[in-house]
Amino acid sequence: MKKVVLFLLFALTGIASVSAQILIKGTVVTTSNLPMEGASVYVNNSTIGTVTDADGNFELYLNEGKYELIVSFIGYKTIITNVETTSYQKPLFFKLRRATNFLNEAVVTKIKYDDDWRYNLSRFKSAFLGRTLLASQCNLMNPKVLSFEFDRTTGALTAYAKEPLKIRHQGLGYLITYDLVHFSLERQRVTYLGFTKYQNLKGSKRKQRKWLKNRLIAYNGSVMHFMRSLRAKKLKEEGFLVHQFKRVLNSDRPSEETIKKARAYIASISSKDNPVNLSRKIKKPRTALDSAVSTVQKVRLPKYRDYLYKSNVPYLDLIIQNKKETLLSFENYLSIIFTKESEEVNYMPNKRVHKNQTSSLTMFKKTAIIDPSGTVIDPLDIFAEGYWSFEQFANLLPLDYRPSKN
Repeated sequence: MKKVVLFLLFALTGIASVSAQILIKGTVVTTSNLPMEGASVYVNNSTIGTVTDADGNFELYLNEGKYELIVSFIGYKTIITNVETTSYQKPLFFKLRRATNFLNEAVVTKIKYDDDWRYNLSRFKSAFLGRTLLASQCNLMNPKVLSFEFDRTTGALTAYAKEPLKIRHQGLGYLITYDLVHFSLERQRVTYLGFTKYQNLKGSKRKQRKWLKNRLIAYNGSVMHFMRSLRAKKLKEEGFLVHQFKRVLNSDRPSEETIKKARAYIASISSKDNPVNLSRKIKKPRTALDSAVSTVQKVRLPKYRDYLYKSNVPYLDLIIQNKKETLLSFENYLSIIFTKESEEVNYMPNKRVHKNQTSSLTMFKKTAIIDPSGTVIDPLDIFAEGYWSFEQFANLLPLDYRPSKN
């Protein structure tokens, strides 16, 4: 069964690509009304941003649309506000408050950069940045701001950051500031949420060409690419095939309760001197031990079976269009195949690389709003598996990214 990862998108609002731009002005001060110089003001998950001047003032030019604006400064509580350019009339005003230490004091103040910390850091980087070729080109510049908690009873790893993470992405040409809100890794499922600020790196023309090429590779077949193509009703033209399937319990695999009882029985009669052989072949169980061993051997069988029942799903079964919004809406599961790029060799090590990238998608709610930027407004409305779960943070692009027509 393929690795299952909770795939989260990080921006809750989008960016409209309209030619008209509106000048947004504002001021950032402390609770004592002192101007804050150097505060970051940016559109979440984009390259659109600035810093305040000596008087705490800032200016941003935005296309017409709705935005999630982030105002932050180290040691102060981050402000998240929604801005709609059509209703903007007067300068914005933000008052930053000192952040209370909401993290576990024992974790933050007593960090030991020992072997356990380094091991947890490697697990964090693998789960958060991913295992793709682009992930190998990401440099986490300030890893020591991270601290970890490991729950031995559940196997869950939780990460905290006392300052925003700084990531130099040499593969895509971005300096990324990531304000980590939540990260947890439990078994093979990772969840993370935060606010992202992208800045373009400077480099030679050769590097610029490489970054443009890599950004296009990251975009092709991505969730953003799929959602934009779906909104525009150009799935086939963009290289996507969409099929629909049901997922049911595998009747050949014993229930979890049956497996638990079988393991308990084996443990009760097994000893160090006389261990039970769990690898022996059993064609037809004749004893209680045979049945228990046969049951445990079936744990390797997939828990579910997928049954395809509709190919080339029509748009009417995927989206609901009204005057204001485009809503994602479908039943059961979607199998989404991108035909214009092969899998990476890192995806399934030691196995054959397939010419197409295959992901699956299901919904936790009846509908989910798709923003024009290619994001789902509420990221927890959807759940992705397969290739999309392999492409983690290192393969994400800012919402204002647009592939070159050339």
